[in-house]
Amino acid sequence: MKQFLSDFSKLIKFRLSFTVVFSASISFLIGQKMQIGRGHIPSIDWGNWLILIAGGFLVTAAANCFNEIIEVDLDRLMSRTKDRPMPAGRMTTGQGLVLGVFMAFLGTWLLGQLNLETGLLSVFSILLYAFVYTPMKRKSPIAVFVGAIPGALPPLIGYLAAFGSLKSDLFLDIDYKIAIILFLIQFVWQFPHFWAIAWVLDDDYKKAGFRLLPTKKRDRTSALFTFVSTLILIPVSLLPTFYGFGGYYIAGLSIIAGIIFSWLAFKLLKNRELIDAKKVMFCSFFYIPAVQLVLMFDFIAK
Repeated sequence: MKQFLSDFSKLIKFRLSFTVVFSASISFLIGQKMQIGRGHIPSIDWGNWLILIAGGFLVTAAANCFNEIIEVDLDRLMSRTKDRPMPAGRMTTGQGLVLGVFMAFLGTWLLGQLNLETGLLSVFSILLYAFVYTPMKRKSPIAVFVGAIPGALPPLIGYLAAFGSLKSDLFLDIDYKIAIILFLIQFVWQFPHFWAIAWVLDDDYKKAGFRLLPTKKRDRTSALFTFVSTLILIPVSLLPTFYGFGGYYIAGLSIIAGIIFSWLAFKLLKNRELIDAKKVMFCSFFYIPAVQLVLMFDFIAK
């Protein structure tokens, strides 16, 4: 049983799936707080929140499962992935496919209970991640841009799920801006996040032919792209305050966290050392949940 749980965790990339669900659930709560502040609903619908978490987790797990089925032969080549259940031979691709399809259908059905748009976006996310981003990783660094789209959909999905439908009378013009901004913050954040990971794991990635760094190698230009992306993230993270639905706390955190993130990326640009890339990578792990949490608590309903 212990081995099965361990294998299942690796199959669905549990930590990644948890991160995705976290961002969606925070955006859902932001959407619910918006409606409470307007007097449209009396309190948070925790039942729908749980449906979002369950459905979002299953959809993300399914996408990760399909990704591993497609890359099973490549996973055998890399040190960090060779012990996953399928490349290690503890699970067949057929078994993985059955699990993936089951989780995809169940997760999409659950999200569809919240609203049609949420269900459709979940299907789009699976298709784009598993069947476009995954094969593109070996062909072009543009894969990072493509992968950032499904990676940024969870906050958008979470916010839409909070309203029941885009056609709802509760969904106002400002809500379109909020949903897009929540998407943009996570979208831009993924570039320094992915490029830092790609820098750290470049030797392992090369065994499978993955080309994720901007220039396909650890050089000054790849480091420059990483640094510039952290600079872009600062004004993007200030958009909630600029549009009046984020307070001064989120503005302060965005500036301080953004400066730290950019400073670490600048050190990578200056030194181009593995230790500097690791610092950028670990900073990225803390950046997005910190920003999303503070935004939730510093949210101003309009």
